[in-house]
Amino acid sequence: MQMRKLGNTGLEVSAIGLGCMGLSYGYGPALEKSAAIGLIRRAFELGVTFFDSAEAYGPFANEELLGEAVAPFRDQVVIATKFGFRNGDVAQGLDSTPANIRAMTDAALKRLGTDRIDLLYQHRVDPNVPMEDVAGTVKELIEQGKVKHFGMSEAGEQALRRAHAVQPVAVLQSEYSMWWREPEQQILPLLEQLGIGFVPFSPLGKGFLTGAIDDKTVFDKSDFRNVVPRFAEENRKANAALVEVLGTIAGGHGVSRAQIAIAWLLAQKPWIAPIPGTTKVARLEENIAAANVSLSTTDLATIEAALARIDVVGERYPAHLQQRVNR
Repeated sequence: MQMRKLGNTGLEVSAIGLGCMGLSYGYGPALEKSAAIGLIRRAFELGVTFFDSAEAYGPFANEELLGEAVAPFRDQVVIATKFGFRNGDVAQGLDSTPANIRAMTDAALKRLGTDRIDLLYQHRVDPNVPMEDVAGTVKELIEQGKVKHFGMSEAGEQALRRAHAVQPVAVLQSEYSMWWREPEQQILPLLEQLGIGFVPFSPLGKGFLTGAIDDKTVFDKSDFRNVVPRFAEENRKANAALVEVLGTIAGGHGVSRAQIAIAWLLAQKPWIAPIPGTTKVARLEENIAAANVSLSTTDLATIEAALARIDVVGERYPAHLQQRVNR
């Protein structure tokens, strides 16, 4: 597995990480514990050193799971987790007050069974707490040795600049894939300017880019894609054209759609490390093998021309959640 440096703060991770959310939250019933631990450990065997969690994934269950899974090789991996919701519960709203950040960090250290968090993200920008207070609190935690690097998730330009001026931001995590390219407009140039790494979540479009989902797919009642406009039946049908194009490109390389989608992300910038998630070991192995897919300049131009002919339909969040991004 290739390694990549994210930002200017010395953070180095595997080129492909593992997003652990879906193991216990968001995509239907949680995976059975022993299977989830086995999957995480298999990822490490395949070279993954970057594991992404959050207090809100459960709440709390995902951190406990990750901590137990990586315990045998803790010092060889980077653990990322996130604060930012009251009592770790998305439904209770945002809370990035300094007191909550400190309390959450101490609790997360216990759940993860570790003495430091390698990368601590603000999960969403809290408009009720000055960004200087948030960054200043994380700076204190770094000085205390409880945290090594500061990250932000779904933050906009002004929030990033204000935070970075107080405590250098190592990483921004936001959605980025072939079917959500908004970060290319303003965010990627800003990150390059400031020396901040980028961690795309949902690099496979929440599963859609794999070709495994179509307009007939029925999601589990607890799957959050049921409320995502882009996954409405009519939008899945309209967006099938993208999956078809991706299949043609993948077929030409003798690889899967998922591998092309991840390889495309890796080719965008050397400081990008996507974190695809899965509950299946076979999919995990497929995703990680994307690190070995090399796309030439000609390949990338062909993909760009194909994507330019397709209009993706549907918002990526319902309205009440969209208000929390790009602040």
